Amino acid sequence: MQESSLQGVLKVLLIILLVYYGLKILTRLFGPLLLKYVTKKAGEKFQQQFNQYQNPEQSAQGEVTIDKKSKQNSSNKDVGEYIDFEEID
Repeated sequence: MQESSLQGVLKVLLIILLVYYGLKILTRLFGPLLLKYVTKKAGEKFQQQFNQYQNPEQSAQGEVTIDKKSKQNSSNKDVGEYIDFEEID
């Protein structure tokens, strides 16, 4: 059975602390740059979608047509008979 030495435990703790503080410093340096990039891309995407709705004739995508069905009040007698159900307590 192997036993952990105090020196090995301290080495692992030191590595964990260095990685933690290293990532903390890197996020403080590069976090605002990354946030600016993401907000810029999201703004461009929203602007593009807004422009498509403002100028629909310039959109390169397909057209949308809505066909309304005429209202017919005739019922189909071949469906079956109507059964009235009653609730039993």
